[in-house]
Amino acid sequence: MAILDPIEFELFKNALFSIADEMALTVHRTTYSAVLKDNMDYSTAFCDAEGRLVAQGLTLPSHLGSIPEALAAVMRRYRDTMAEGDIFVLNDPFEGGMHLPDIFLFQPIYMDGERVAIAATICHHTDVGGRVPGSNASDSTEIYQEGLRIPPLRLYERGVPNATLHALIERNVRVPVKVFGDLRAQLAACTIADRAFKELVGRIGLAQTRFYMNELLDYAERLTRAALRDLPDGEWRFEDHIDDDGVEVGKPIPLRVRIAKTGDHMLVDWTGTSPQVKGAINNTFSYTRSAAYCAVKSILPANIPNNEGYFRAIEVIAPKGTIAHGELPAACAARGLTGFRMVDCLFGALAQMLPDRVGAAGDGGNIGVSIGGYTPARQPFIYVDFTCSAWGGRPFADGCDGNSHMFANMASPSIEVTEAEQPIQILKYEFLPDTMGAGQYRGGAPFCREYRFLEAEGILQVRADRRAFLPFGLQGGGAGAPSMNWLVRDGATEPLPSKFCITLKYGDVFRLEVPGGGGWGDPFARDPAAVLADARNGLVSVTAARAAYGVAIAADWTLDAAATAALRARPRAPLPAITRERAA
Repeated sequence: MAILDPIEFELFKNALFSIADEMALTVHRTTYSAVLKDNMDYSTAFCDAEGRLVAQGLTLPSHLGSIPEALAAVMRRYRDTMAEGDIFVLNDPFEGGMHLPDIFLFQPIYMDGERVAIAATICHHTDVGGRVPGSNASDSTEIYQEGLRIPPLRLYERGVPNATLHALIERNVRVPVKVFGDLRAQLAACTIADRAFKELVGRIGLAQTRFYMNELLDYAERLTRAALRDLPDGEWRFEDHIDDDGVEVGKPIPLRVRIAKTGDHMLVDWTGTSPQVKGAINNTFSYTRSAAYCAVKSILPANIPNNEGYFRAIEVIAPKGTIAHGELPAACAARGLTGFRMVDCLFGALAQMLPDRVGAAGDGGNIGVSIGGYTPARQPFIYVDFTCSAWGGRPFADGCDGNSHMFANMASPSIEVTEAEQPIQILKYEFLPDTMGAGQYRGGAPFCREYRFLEAEGILQVRADRRAFLPFGLQGGGAGAPSMNWLVRDGATEPLPSKFCITLKYGDVFRLEVPGGGGWGDPFARDPAAVLADARNGLVSVTAARAAYGVAIAADWTLDAAATAALRARPRAPLPAITRERAA
């Protein structure tokens, strides 16, 4: 069958994509937890009857490779026994999942007794048990410490809830009201997809719908391969490091990537990357593939659909037993750190291929902060926040200030809602001056946030990095500032490691300082007016403007053009390193 009406195909494409987007909006509007309604750590998708991803909602790039892998695990077990009214659930990283807080739900859609499509949702849940509130500690050393592992199972069978599984989940999570509220949000999204898809089929017929869904995959593949053919052939390598895994403190973890592009095919090879580590930052292979799909997608035209057709042109290799492809019993709760850094590492390689299109390193990915415990009445509370900070400088513009890493597409939680729902007071939430990598286009500005704890006792868990290995600059740009963590207790301020779990007491203040983005290009090529604007906004000090950019700012906050010209005519010393010796 050939496409006789390209307008109808375009309308179908947009209608199907809108179903995935409407699913995402449904989760956002009906969810219970802040990690979903504020951070928006979830994704939705629409798959065909065979489990091939056809459309993904406008949510997280980090889930690009996860839904196909998770659904494949379900299909291996249940392909021939699925029935109308079944809903499948899983979170096991070693059978389709990514890390335990991410719970997948899949609802097969039936018409006249025949499976015609599958709706998919994945949500990061506030808690799934384990040794630490939030189930997201970076210092766990095996999967068995991290919470409840759910293999592919039926949460509903022919419309009837699996009471045994529901009870098992309820007894193993600290905040069952939030967990089951969020599961119902996922169910609602699947219901919306079921209804909307059947309406679409009713308009154009089942045979044409199937044809167009298959054509969408081929269409995405054609677009991807055509775009790849326009890129230069060759091979590029890059190496970056994670500071450590939080268990073997101070032991760097190398990430090594090789990109090989030939014609309409691209290979992303992680051979040579570190063996899997003791700490909980090991990736599943699906998450490593997501990093590759995200980074490569960023250099291709924006109109390529996010579906399996796009994946066909991108081959990803990650040897088993490495941090890029962990094997049982690898801990992986904090694997987000590694995924984010893999995207940055890929940007380092892609920048050699396309120096005029790829930006410098961002903050290294969001920093995970979880605070949990119990009230005097033994009621549990858990606060989960994935902070969103700064992009690296780009070949055409400064890095975004206070913006989520490209791999996440998240948002920061509301201060007012946080203080209303949790025993936490936010004392500061502000940009940090002199922390952006200098460049013709500077890195994005990071922020600091201070949390005052208002309960008798609780557990603080933090997953951070980019302290020893800073966000790198490109094309002569400087590195961004490192991250820092501080504890203020009884008037004394002490530094904390990048990854840790500690006990908080009433009145303790935790101060988080996020890394700055790397700079792009020669700092002395930066427009002096842009440096002056940053100085007036408190992002760059007068001293740093002079040292890093060769820009002289007068006492009345105007540009001293003569002094600037003299500064820029002098021989230059290397860019000063940005350090953080103490809390501001």
